[in-house]
Amino acid sequence: MTETDLCDREQLARSRDRDPSVLPHRLVASWKRSAGYGVSLDAVAPEFAGDVDDHSLFFESGHQVLTELHETLADEPVSLMLTDPDGLVLNRVCSNRVLLGALDGVSLAPGFDYSERTTGTTGLGLALADRVPTLVRADQHYCTRLWGYTCAAAPVADPVSGDLVGSVNLTTWSQQSYNLLLALARTAARTTEALMLARGQGREARPASRGRVVRVRTVTGVDEDAAPCLDDLGPEWRAAADTARTALRAGRGVAVVGEAGAGKGALLGGVQARGRRVLHVRPPEPEAVASWWSLWSPELGKPGTSVIVARVDRLPAWAASDLAELVRARAGADLSFTAEDAAGVPEELRPFVGTIVEVPALRHRRDDVLPLARWFAREARHRAVRFTAGAEQVLTAYHWPGNVTQLRDVVRRAVARTDLVSERDLPPEVFTGTHHQLTRLETLERDEIVRALGEPGATPARAASRLGMSRSTIYRRIARYGIRLPAENSPPT
Repeated sequence: MTETDLCDREQLARSRDRDPSVLPHRLVASWKRSAGYGVSLDAVAPEFAGDVDDHSLFFESGHQVLTELHETLADEPVSLMLTDPDGLVLNRVCSNRVLLGALDGVSLAPGFDYSERTTGTTGLGLALADRVPTLVRADQHYCTRLWGYTCAAAPVADPVSGDLVGSVNLTTWSQQSYNLLLALARTAARTTEALMLARGQGREARPASRGRVVRVRTVTGVDEDAAPCLDDLGPEWRAAADTARTALRAGRGVAVVGEAGAGKGALLGGVQARGRRVLHVRPPEPEAVASWWSLWSPELGKPGTSVIVARVDRLPAWAASDLAELVRARAGADLSFTAEDAAGVPEELRPFVGTIVEVPALRHRRDDVLPLARWFAREARHRAVRFTAGAEQVLTAYHWPGNVTQLRDVVRRAVARTDLVSERDLPPEVFTGTHHQLTRLETLERDEIVRALGEPGATPARAASRLGMSRSTIYRRIARYGIRLPAENSPPT
């Protein structure tokens, strides 16, 4: 059925003087997926999901952006929409009654699922699948019922986590000029992200990608990408490592899952067999995936070579499809993955995963904190670094929402100027037990209280006086922020 439907689709393209061999690779890959999903060539039948989430930060920010953009396009037959990350249409802003009626006729309306899986190749479905701004014109749509429209869409990412939260979609008639449509969608998406950040009450934007998307090494017994202390970590880590090692030796594909920064890549790197050449590849920003793919994919399947594809849940759909085809073509390819959860592994790649291994978050591995901290400190200073008992207590008591990555950053800052780390060398963030997101003002207040309490001989009463607040207020703030100081606020030893 898949090959027949695809051939039918290509015949339709040729009938409109469109040679599939010269069409964009991403578009043809989407046609193939659409055929595989069993999408009809001549009928649009998206599922109706009902109520939508119109209270999220993304919806509120995006709706404001689209409303303002609509005011500048009031006389143009353009429909502006938001979708969630699964392609569910959340809203629709349009004043052209003829266009609205036509869109209702193909169910491109709030509450309907317009993902690639249900409606085939569309601008919004392909933008979400490949995570890049996308324009689909007229007969580039998989379904002929949509050939009367041109659709431009751009994905929207959470400005802090980078997670996909939805898309901005602009749809007009296929005969209309579409030269600016994609630029407008891209601008609306970036403006939505900026507004989300501004409304996020003190959240900081995620840092831009700094490269290191491909690392090559040869395993000689000690993993150069992982701390030598990994074998001395707690039972949770050792159990996960043993499971992954056993699966790899048996020739089964492995996907290591867990929270961001938990050490998934380090675990996979640490269990590779000696003498193997290991490529650890991590997808860059979606726009750069094509060059990233061409850089390392020729190495897959070479004798003695293992490939770890990190963050596979963030791969564009076309890259996941191409990778699956490449693995099938290169028998014996040694390939493993990391992702935040098993459901995030792209469907095309799941047949190559024989074992799922979960790495627990660092807050569930308290015994791992100090060995890792000592290793990160030694790595930064190139010599042994000591921690006071108070500093050790603070580090092991903290809940580490950023996992091992956050611990590494905290330790590197702490040892920048010392070989003996005390509480005074640790940042204020690790003295708190609060799990809710602090505003910028709350963060500043918390940091000042921690600094005041960290002074030699400080007490809550003295800290309150120094900060100009009452004793009862500082006790409430200490409880609110979950501030913990060892040894009843005694000076560090």
